[in-house]
Amino acid sequence: MTIDNRIQVVLIDDDPHLRQALSQTLDLAGLKILPLAEAKGLAGQLERDWPGVVVSDIRMPGMDGLELLTELHAQDPELPVLLITGHGDVPLAVQAMRAGAYDFLEKPFASDALLDSVRRALALRRLVLDNRSLRLALSDRNELSARLVGHSPSMLRLREQIGALAATRADVLILGETGAGKEVVARALHDLSGRRNGPFVAINAGALAESVVESELFGHEPGAFTGAQKRRIGKFEFANGGTLFLDEIESMSLDVQVKLLRLLQERVVERLGGNQLIPLDIRIIAATKEDLRQAADQGRFRADLYYRLNVAPLRIPPLRERGEDALMLFQHFADEASARHGLPPHELQPGQRALLLRHTWPGNVRELQNAAERFALGLELALDNSTPEGGAGNTVEVVSGGLSEQVENFEKTLIAAELARSHSSVRSVAEALGIPRKTLHDKLRKHGLSFSDSGASAHPDDLD
Repeated sequence: MTIDNRIQVVLIDDDPHLRQALSQTLDLAGLKILPLAEAKGLAGQLERDWPGVVVSDIRMPGMDGLELLTELHAQDPELPVLLITGHGDVPLAVQAMRAGAYDFLEKPFASDALLDSVRRALALRRLVLDNRSLRLALSDRNELSARLVGHSPSMLRLREQIGALAATRADVLILGETGAGKEVVARALHDLSGRRNGPFVAINAGALAESVVESELFGHEPGAFTGAQKRRIGKFEFANGGTLFLDEIESMSLDVQVKLLRLLQERVVERLGGNQLIPLDIRIIAATKEDLRQAADQGRFRADLYYRLNVAPLRIPPLRERGEDALMLFQHFADEASARHGLPPHELQPGQRALLLRHTWPGNVRELQNAAERFALGLELALDNSTPEGGAGNTVEVVSGGLSEQVENFEKTLIAAELARSHSSVRSVAEALGIPRKTLHDKLRKHGLSFSDSGASAHPDDLD
C-alpha cells in the first residue's frame, strides 16, 4: 500500500493527545494530514516523488525519529523531515540537522511555528520535484536525440510528438516504410513512459504463420486444438503491465483483427479454448508500412479497427525526405561500427558526402546502417539507387583512378548533389556552386545531368 499523493503531511507521534492537537492545527490550515502512532513501515509506503513532508517526534517506542530520518533519506535524500524534540533533546536535534533533517521544533512550540516550518518545507518540496521533472524532460530529449538522430524539421517534429505521447496511456499507430525505424520509435515510447519498468514485447505479425498467429497472440488452454498439450501464455498477456509492439499489422487476417479490436476496446484477453476473461493493463503500439485507410476501402483491413488505431498516429519520414540527416546518421553508424570492430574511424570525403546526399535510400535507415558498416570495414561504398517502389535505378559507387578522373567524378557528384536539393531555378543552382549559369549549362551536358532531376522547371532564359 502506498500513501496517496494528495496527503501533504504525515504526522507521527506516539502521544495521542499531542497527535490530535497537531492534526487539528494542520487541518484547520487547509492541509491534508495522515496522523500515525508509529514510524515503522512508513518508508515503504512513500514513493520517491511523493509531494509531501514528514513531521515526526524523535523519542518514540520502536523506531525513533532519527532512525526514520535515516530510512527515509536512504530512498530520497531530498524529502523534508521535521523533527519534534523535548527540552533535553536539543543536542540530539542538532545532530539530526547535521544528518539532513529539514527543521526541528522544541516543545512546547506555537502553532504558527509549526505551520510556518511545514509550509516552507512544502514549498521546497515542490521546487525539488519541479527540478526533477525538468531534468527528466531534458534527459528524455537527450535520449531521444541519441536514438533518433537528425536535425531535419520532420525529425524534430517526430521527437516532439514522441515526447508528448510517451507519458500518456494512448495506443499509437506508427506509419513508416520498411527500414525507417518503427521499432526504434516504439521502444522510445515505451522507455520514456511510466511503463518503462514493465515488459516490452515486440512481435512481427507478418512473420507468423496463419496457423499459429492466434495462439501466439492470445495464448491457449490445453486441448484447445490438436497438439495443444499444455497452457500457453500469449504475447498480449505476457506484456501485461508494459507495452506490446505489433509490427506489420496489415498482414493480420480479418478474423484476428476482430479479436484485436475487442482487446483494444475492453482490455481483456481470452485464451483459445478458455472461458476466462483476463484483464490487461497494456499499451498497444501497432505499426504498418501500408495505407490502412486504403486497405480498409479495399476490404483487406477492418475499418472499425483502423479508426480505433488511428487515434494517435506517428509518421516516420523516409530517409530521402530528411536531407543532411543521412550524413549525420551515416557517420554515427560508421563510428559505432569502427568502435565495435576495434578499427580507427573514417571520415567521409566530399565526394562520398555528395553521393550519400544524392542517394534515394529505398531501404531507409536499415540500408544506410549496412552501408556505414561496410564503410567502417574499409569496403567499397556501393549504393543501389533504385526507387522505393522498386523501379529501376542506378548503382552509385566511389571509384578510384587518376587525379583527372577523380576531379571529374568529384565535380559531377557536387553538381548532382545541388540538383538533388531541388533548387527553384538554374540560377539558384549556379549561385550555390559559385559558377556562371552558362558554365553550369555546359557542365550539365558534359556529365549527362539534367536539371529536371531536381524536380524544378527551368526556363530557357536561366541558361543565358
